[in-house]
Amino acid sequence: MDLLNTLVDKGLRRELPTREEALAVLATSDDELLDVVAAAGKVRRQWFGRRVKLNYLVNLKSGLCPEDCSYCSQRLGSKAEILKYTWLKPDEASQAAAAGVAGGAKRVCLVASGRGPTDRDVERVGKTIEAIKEQNEGIEVCACLGLLSDGQAERLKDAGADAYNHNLNTSEATYGQITKTHTYADRVDTVQKAHAAGLSACSGLIAGMGESDEDLVDVVYSLRELDSDSVPVNFLIPFEGTPLAKEWNLTPQRCLRILAMVRFVCPDVEVRIAGGREVHLRSMQPLALNIANSIFLGDYLTSEGQAGQADLDMIADAGFEVEGAGTTTLPAHRAEAAASAAAAHGPCGSSAAQAGCGSACGGCSGHEHEAVPAQTTAPEPAAAPAQAPAGEVRPDLVAVRRRGAGTDLAPNA
Repeated sequence: MDLLNTLVDKGLRRELPTREEALAVLATSDDELLDVVAAAGKVRRQWFGRRVKLNYLVNLKSGLCPEDCSYCSQRLGSKAEILKYTWLKPDEASQAAAAGVAGGAKRVCLVASGRGPTDRDVERVGKTIEAIKEQNEGIEVCACLGLLSDGQAERLKDAGADAYNHNLNTSEATYGQITKTHTYADRVDTVQKAHAAGLSACSGLIAGMGESDEDLVDVVYSLRELDSDSVPVNFLIPFEGTPLAKEWNLTPQRCLRILAMVRFVCPDVEVRIAGGREVHLRSMQPLALNIANSIFLGDYLTSEGQAGQADLDMIADAGFEVEGAGTTTLPAHRAEAAASAAAAHGPCGSSAAQAGCGSACGGCSGHEHEAVPAQTTAPEPAAAPAQAPAGEVRPDLVAVRRRGAGTDLAPNA
């Protein structure tokens, strides 16, 4: 297929495909799907071999967010019956992170709901980062706290953060249909602040919200323009009690095409299969490893993933290997550029001394509230989901997290 040969050649050269080529990937037929996966796999192996990086989420503060992101179970007005609790103490967060590290995770992602952190919140998260790094030598820490104010990215870096996550989620043209309480430009600004502070920028998207192919291509091109080092691809989890509860628009084949398009547009970055892979990719998850080189291990922020051991078995059975702590994830040319940027800002004597983050919705991290009593019995395992028809709420297909951070139950890792 001429299209795929062209895309492979461009991917091996790190050359940007045309928008028409990217759209053509999303328009391929089911008969061509394995060819698409194989082509994307060639690009993936060129830059990342057969390694799979494991990441582990710790939800530092769950629920009651003042932002109105339609996709989010923690949003303002959400009726989703998720765990709600205030900030974990640094030692609690460190204990939660340790479970993921023991399971093979190389990066811990610290997430807090809200519009963005206060300076007090940044200090609190800084102490958490220090606690995690003291107990886990060589571990990477990514913060995801919402919209950043001036100087906050520098302070997080000085505390030991390696990366900052803030997803664009969808195209600029349609962003206002998903969220009203902040703008697409606000999100871009936060990614740029992270970059400017010498943090590795992690920014991705959510597919399945009713967007068009053009929207998907637009947001992925924007991510390439922002030069994100890692691009998480989330597949909408339609929580009951949220405005998008009836948006069941994805099939496993559609998810694979989206991942392939992302890989062709962003050939040498860490493409991560993030929230919703179990719900939408289902038994085709191993095929997706031929395209993406990174996944989350175990559970997500407010939903449950498959068992951590099942993730490890899947990786091994598919012929891949877990990336070790001593291996640099990014290709040499990207890793060297990132190291140069970080060195330019220096350690604790950087500009922060003068100045005085699917993922957080974006706020006001000052909301303190009572924790929901922890569940004391283990949750029933979720049944294997079948394809849900669009226009229906399917709570049976969405397993709400009832273990790990914010509970007395052992985490899934």
